[in-house]
Amino acid sequence: MNKKFVITLLILSVATIVILVSVLLLGSKQRPCGHGNPTSPQLKHNDKSLVFSDLTPEELTEVKEFLKKKFPVVDISKADPNSNCIYSVVLQLPRKTDVLLYLDKGGPKPAREALAVVYFGNQEKPEVKEYVVGPIPNPSYCNDITLKKYNKPIAYYRRPVISNEYMQVSKFVTTKEFPKAITFLKEVLGYDGSDSDYFGVLTSAPRGLKSGDRSTWFGIFFNTQGSGFYIHPTGLKLLVNHKHLDISKWSVEKVFYNGKYFENLNELEVQYKQRGLKVVKIERPQPHEDFGSLKPKKNTVTDIPMQYEPQGPRYSVKNNQVLFQHWNIAFGVNANSGPRLYDVRFKGERIVYELGIQEAISVYGSNGPTGMVTRYMDGYFGIGRFVYQLVRGIDCPYFATYVDTYYLLDSDTYVRNKDSICIFELNSGLPLRRHSSSLGSFYYGGLANTVLVIRSIATLGNYDYVFDFMFYQNGAIETKVHATGYISSSFYMDGGSNYGNRVGPHTLGTIHTHFINYKVDLDVGRTNNSVVAHDMEFEPVKVPWSSEGQIQRTRLTKKVLENENQTAFELHTSMPRYIQFASYKKNIWDHEHSYRIQMVSFAGDFLPETSPIHNAMNWAKYKLTVTKRKDEEPQSSSIYNQNDPWSPTVKFSSFINNDNIKDEVSNCK
Repeated sequence: MNKKFVITLLILSVATIVILVSVLLLGSKQRPCGHGNPTSPQLKHNDKSLVFSDLTPEELTEVKEFLKKKFPVVDISKADPNSNCIYSVVLQLPRKTDVLLYLDKGGPKPAREALAVVYFGNQEKPEVKEYVVGPIPNPSYCNDITLKKYNKPIAYYRRPVISNEYMQVSKFVTTKEFPKAITFLKEVLGYDGSDSDYFGVLTSAPRGLKSGDRSTWFGIFFNTQGSGFYIHPTGLKLLVNHKHLDISKWSVEKVFYNGKYFENLNELEVQYKQRGLKVVKIERPQPHEDFGSLKPKKNTVTDIPMQYEPQGPRYSVKNNQVLFQHWNIAFGVNANSGPRLYDVRFKGERIVYELGIQEAISVYGSNGPTGMVTRYMDGYFGIGRFVYQLVRGIDCPYFATYVDTYYLLDSDTYVRNKDSICIFELNSGLPLRRHSSSLGSFYYGGLANTVLVIRSIATLGNYDYVFDFMFYQNGAIETKVHATGYISSSFYMDGGSNYGNRVGPHTLGTIHTHFINYKVDLDVGRTNNSVVAHDMEFEPVKVPWSSEGQIQRTRLTKKVLENENQTAFELHTSMPRYIQFASYKKNIWDHEHSYRIQMVSFAGDFLPETSPIHNAMNWAKYKLTVTKRKDEEPQSSSIYNQNDPWSPTVKFSSFINNDNIKDEVSNCK
């Protein structure tokens, strides 16, 4: 072979490799804010979207330091149950009327404020309080809004469990309780106390059976490093009473192992030594034995097809605002409830004032105590604080734009979640519209269905929620949520198949449901809209051209739904074929300017109304509700509902009280 040809070939090969590597490396860097080239030249970024922007690291720090000067608090990482500490700081959204005056009429910019949740455990009557702090920057006031917001104090037992309390429970169990059953733990589960990471633990919730309880079933799992421990149950569960503010007075109320209940670990140990206990001796799985590992056998990122943007992105991101074709959107993440959007406009006209996650719940079932009582309310744990870094090429396209988020919740300082929002344009692979004609004339017309996607993924314990907000070229908006991650499991025992499916040697994948609640405040044409139900019916008519025939003719029906009760559609009940939010503004054909609300899927049955905790999350009994917008009804749930669902702080069904919604400012939930 010609030597020069070989050298030339090598040079070309190296150059090709360098180019490919450069594309991958440069493409993987975060694009700076303000990049992009939106296809609609009339759209321009402005700073008015900042009225909705999440608190910055500097603002979070400033608010916390201001509160520390006002109240005698300790860092939450060092807080005991009887301590004062700052639980969370989030943005306090201004009143809608003030925001619209600023956005639309050149009014004054609303004051920027924060909402802080503070635990007061170090006082005669412990309680939780909420404060509005402002203005930001340079706060000068701290207003207690607890009674105004909830009409009663927040009982201290309703407070969310902080990380340090979980650590204290873990220390209590491992140092004071496990030694009472050391023979059982060593011979049955291989635990000798030397490895602090030997077990993983899942908490049940709610914590007890009545208001005031703080007793939690903790399921004990084998902890396999680098993989999910959620599918390796040991069969051992402990009911820990951690209500008392003095940790030394905590206790284990019940123990459960392999289908049998015990008063304490001493009793378990005695019965084991007396051979009166049916045991299943198992070993902690090693990484190579883990049947639930998510690690691929090889790196597949470079094997998958990549989307290419020939002229760069057709959208633009600056601060908390994204522009795409005719779309203008403000975005953010609430540490408790998760991702949310504001002031969504199409062709310069506001369509949505607010759109976001309100709550997510999971209702479990099992023949073990942890699974049978668990009803998770994820807003309590903090959906938004668990939106972690997204992986390029898997979680989002390589060439997406990535945005950081920040929060201060159960943390001493602000926390940065790097690249936790991604924004990209996606070709769905399905035409938005098309027609190929062979009748009359031959032609083809079609439009590629590309959509703008704003995505974040919240990992709450074992499962991951992929939240997508999608914007179509024709003005449609779609919200999607995909559930992935790991299942939660119980130890497989006799009768377990009635509560799930066996997925491993000793693992029962337990039955459960997921419910997601969204809130959308539509402003179609203007802020005051009406809800219109469109459907069809059959009317019997004689055939106009024949006296002998009769047909069932379809015709449209239309009805304005005038009050909240008429728009509360429960699961498994019929509802109109089309629900529209309409304004009095009409098009040239005399049809109301409107948007259709379309539900694509529903969860299974919700809790029966006889359940004592039904009211804590009874938004899930509805497919759709439309309520009159009120500042005192900002959210369908509360972070305090989880630990006292028997007397919920927020009861959504109380919002539905037959208020007039015709030509009113209304919310869909």
